[in-house]
Amino acid sequence: MEAICKLKYQRYARTKISRLVDQVRGKNLFEAEHMLNALNSSSKTVVKKAIKSAGANLSIKLGRKIDLKNVWIKQVYADQGPMKSLRRFNAGPQGRAMPFTRAMCHLTVVVSDSRPACRSLGAGRE
Repeated sequence: MEAICKLKYQRYARTKISRLVDQVRGKNLFEAEHMLNALNSSSKTVVKKAIKSAGANLSIKLGRKIDLKNVWIKQVYADQGPMKSLRRFNAGPQGRAMPFTRAMCHLTVVVSDSRPACRSLGAGRE
């Protein structure tokens, strides 16, 4: 069985989140949590929150407590969020006002109670 967690409009750049996400993809929740604890990045809290939430969603779906070592991260990815300008302005050249933009991303985590099948790195690329 699978469970999904989506965190939207997070105030971190997609590339910063993607670095962390690539390291935990395919691991079980226990390994992923300990790996994220060892990293020195401010965006690790967002990834940890999403992984824990996906595990809790699976626990509710199954109707019982789950062992973190038996739940695997099937998919995890970060998409680009809106680059809308906030209602602030920076000083621009010749007295102009330039809109203040901030990077946002959407984080999606899919966990499963069955171990995902290992695929070779070149599979599916043609």
